[in-house]
Amino acid sequence: MSEIPAKATESEDPSDGARAKAAGERAYDTQASRGDSHGTRATRASHDTQGTGESRSGTSDSGGTGASDSPGPYASDTPAPAVAPAPRDPGFAVDEPRPGDPMWQSSPPGSIYDYIKVAAFSIGPDGLVDQWSLRAEQIFGIPAQRAVGMDPIEAFVDPDLREQGQRKMAEILDGREWTGVVPFRAQDGPDGRRGQDGLAEVYVMPTRTEGGEKAAVCIVVDVRTLRRMETDLAASQSIFGQSPFGFLLIDPDLRVRRVNHRFASLFGGTPDDHRGKGVHDYLSRAEADRVAATLRRVLESGDSITDMHVSGFLPGSDERRHWSVNLYRVHSGSGRPIGIAWLGIDITARRAAAREAAAARRNLALLNEAGARIGNSLDLETTARELLDIVVPGFCDLATVDLYQGLLAGDETPPGLADGSAELRRVAFSSAVSDAPFVGGGVPVAVGAVHHYPFNSPCADALRTARPQYVPGEEGGLVQSTLAVPMVAHDTVVGLAQFARTKGSEPFGDRDRDLAVELAARAAVCIDNARLYRREHERALILQRSLLPPGDPVASGLDIACRYLPGNSSSDRPSEVGGDWFDVIELPGHRTALVVGDVMGRGLRAAVAMGELRSAVRTLALLDLEPAEVLSALDEIARGLGAPGGVQQATRAARRPREADLSEVYLATCVYAVYDSVTRRCTFANAGHLPPVLVEPGEAALMLDVPPGMPLGVGGEPFEEVEVELPEGALLALYTDGLVESRDHPLDEGLQAFVGALTDPTRPLEDVCDHVLNTLDSHHGEDDIALLMARVQGLPAESVGDWTLPREPRSVGRAREYARGQLLSWDLEPLVDTTELLVSELVTNALRYGEGEIRLRLLLDSTLVCEVWDSGLVQPRRRRARDTDEGGRGLQLVGLLSAAWGSRRTPRGKTVWFELPLPDGENGLADPAEALLSLF
Repeated sequence: MSEIPAKATESEDPSDGARAKAAGERAYDTQASRGDSHGTRATRASHDTQGTGESRSGTSDSGGTGASDSPGPYASDTPAPAVAPAPRDPGFAVDEPRPGDPMWQSSPPGSIYDYIKVAAFSIGPDGLVDQWSLRAEQIFGIPAQRAVGMDPIEAFVDPDLREQGQRKMAEILDGREWTGVVPFRAQDGPDGRRGQDGLAEVYVMPTRTEGGEKAAVCIVVDVRTLRRMETDLAASQSIFGQSPFGFLLIDPDLRVRRVNHRFASLFGGTPDDHRGKGVHDYLSRAEADRVAATLRRVLESGDSITDMHVSGFLPGSDERRHWSVNLYRVHSGSGRPIGIAWLGIDITARRAAAREAAAARRNLALLNEAGARIGNSLDLETTARELLDIVVPGFCDLATVDLYQGLLAGDETPPGLADGSAELRRVAFSSAVSDAPFVGGGVPVAVGAVHHYPFNSPCADALRTARPQYVPGEEGGLVQSTLAVPMVAHDTVVGLAQFARTKGSEPFGDRDRDLAVELAARAAVCIDNARLYRREHERALILQRSLLPPGDPVASGLDIACRYLPGNSSSDRPSEVGGDWFDVIELPGHRTALVVGDVMGRGLRAAVAMGELRSAVRTLALLDLEPAEVLSALDEIARGLGAPGGVQQATRAARRPREADLSEVYLATCVYAVYDSVTRRCTFANAGHLPPVLVEPGEAALMLDVPPGMPLGVGGEPFEEVEVELPEGALLALYTDGLVESRDHPLDEGLQAFVGALTDPTRPLEDVCDHVLNTLDSHHGEDDIALLMARVQGLPAESVGDWTLPREPRSVGRAREYARGQLLSWDLEPLVDTTELLVSELVTNALRYGEGEIRLRLLLDSTLVCEVWDSGLVQPRRRRARDTDEGGRGLQLVGLLSAAWGSRRTPRGKTVWFELPLPDGENGLADPAEALLSLF
């Protein structure tokens, strides 16, 4: 409230003509206030020249002004006191005014004077300022000490307008009212700063002093403040009325004072209909209590709130809406809090988009995790569990995986695969809420159980159509809904994955269905790869084991024990098969060939190469070649394995340059030993393999010094033989490098450990093998392990009959006598006639076709073996005699009457032999008479 005297003297009411002239002068003064050019000022001066001589009707000249004759309140030099301020609102703190400051807030709350600046001063009869208010001091920048006694025209009016101002002042002092806009310039400050130009709207009212002299009271309003208020009001109206967001003004009682049209269009009615409502009229009770508490905090503290999320429902709609609300406290012109501004933005669509983006990020994270975790194992059950570990609980609450039982068994197309009725095996189950299977889904299926789904069930339909099916939960059950997703790999359904969410969880949507299909497809590919690998691995193992000796090998004069461990047989992830092998081959004359080899590399290729080499070894062993000759032939075969012509062209491939782009390199190591149970002598040949280990009774184990030749497949180097006499009860061990070498144990350390483990050769061989495998690091799984152990048990001397016969015809009859006598001593009388006949044929052939002295030897072990030695190098050849031939039927007769027969080269000639089974009541002997008749 401005400092206006409590009482003022009114002037005479002007006539209509005077009012019209005053209006023209007011318009003129308004133009003068705009700071126009000199031409405009000249125009205004001309206009003033025309109207300055006129006076308003009813002025002091008429003598009847209607003014009070009593002295006015400004008769004294002391200014009138200011009106006492109104009591302050106890709810808000207002700074106390300092002494000497103008009292801007001294009226009741909401007064216009809180915003505009109004000042007053009075002019005496002499035209000089005689009273100067504090508000005038602030507007014009002149203290009262200087202002009193100052000519206002000279002090504030521009020099170009002073003449006109003087005329106006004369009219005013003559009793005429006047109002207009006057430009002014504030006085320069005491520090030399130039005063600012201003614009004031002045209302001058004539008055009289106590002495009856004419004076005037001037009321001044700062026009700049009015213009600013006008601009602010227009801006406020445009923002409030044209805002696309909901705008509310809330009073201190938390009641709506005003809303804009946007808010009213959403919640119905007109803006006036919402006046006086509270937040509880728009929001639920819990949400309204929370918002009301926030409003009180803003009102009390003055701290603004940004992006407060509020949710509720619009009238007539069941869709929950979400708003982002900004709150800030609103103050009056004097700084007193008068309420809260509420600006609300509908973010329902933005929240939905944010949820979609969050769901997409979650799905991408699940897919990324699935790509990193699924398929790390080639085990079917492990891969299924990896899928469930990812989806539970991040995607669903319960999940199962069923795979076709036929596919697990290795069948390519199990029956019922097309219509979804084939048997399935549950391989994995996971739950985030319970360990029990699905509630309401029929009889629970345990992990590992085999089952099938009814033909009309959604699960069977998903398997049949290879499309996911939505299965709603049953009433009263735990499950809200289930997605039955077929697991499709390479256009083949391998199983079914079920993802279920319990009641209270968000139901499955289209995005969830697509994610479930993608996860199931990724797991299906990994499961199918694991299935294919398992099938190939099992086939390779079957192939590899089929190439090894079945069961426990039996050899004459030897006690045999063996072990074979595939690589990674003890790990969860089996590796590819290797090329390790061993073999025990029975040779004529109660001799035995012991073979241990290792094809370099892994996989089916190595297993196939091992099989070809093993077959070749057995074939070469039947030819009764020396060990060095066997390895030389194997070397040529190994060199020909990678040639385009295969093994059939092995010899030619070994002799011509190898083409690197058309062939592969097959390398293998092998040790080949031939043991003679009669002499207990063993001949070794080595092709790059580890040395054999021999343990003699009462002695420490030692590695035999067998020269290691080049590996098979290298070629160009001959192989050497070493002959060793093995004492009775000695232990011979052949092995592959997987037994003595691993990543953590070097070869030398492994060999020493192996030799140290063979401390007691008298123990049973099976126990010795187990002790060696348990002592050494045989479970590293890096390579195959083959171990072949043999204890020497030579043929007793009483089981051997050996005679030397001269080259004369009588030797045939003598040979029959020796044979009869030896068989009778062995209590083999049923074999006497057959043996005499066959011995007669072989000795006769030796006399007729052989050279040198003749040697006859009979060997008794599990069978009866008869050998005829001579110095001739020509091998007997069996042929079929014609009906007219008188001879040539001797070898045919040997073949008919014996279990086996053959010939072999020796260092000094050849040996022809035949073998007869011992009579045991089951294997009957061939009748010699019938055999002779069958020849004709």
